[in-house]
Amino acid sequence: MFLHLGGDVLISQDRIIAILDLESAMQNPTSVTFLNGIKKSKNLNYISEPGKEKSLVITNQGNFFSPISSTTLLKRSNLKDLYEE
Repeated sequence: MFLHLGGDVLISQDRIIAILDLESAMQNPTSVTFLNGIKKSKNLNYISEPGKEKSLVITNQGNFFSPISSTTLLKRSNLKDLYEE
């Protein structure tokens, strides 16, 4: 299955390592340091306009700042079945 990250970007779900909510991540100093390191890397793709990012999708093909919330991305994926009881 593929997951639409926003814009024209689709990624195979088996390549997704993590989806981080940026608002929550910015509350934790360790996460902020991690995000700053990713921003400095050359393996970051901006799908949305600067300032409109809602989530960071970490894959084995690169990292993506998505304008779609982490909750919506989870709902769109078949990964949600892992979190439902």
